[in-house]
Amino acid sequence: MNSKLLEEIWQHHSGKLLGVLFGFIISILVITFGFFKTLFVILCVIAGYVVGKRIDEKEDIMEILDKLLPPGYNR
Repeated sequence: MNSKLLEEIWQHHSGKLLGVLFGFIISILVITFGFFKTLFVILCVIAGYVVGKRIDEKEDIMEILDKLLPPGYNR
């Protein structure tokens, strides 16, 4: 296929392509591991994304842990 064609498809249909890819990956995970294990993996990925995003924004890692850990937690 032509690279211009692929670029045009990506520009006009990127949301659809990403949605199909995301749905395919989730379906494979559910078939392979089951619903609840897949849900756990998705939650871990989201948590990792949030922590990584905050680290990229130069937020202090100890502040992040203070928000995530229960009150009274000693360092």
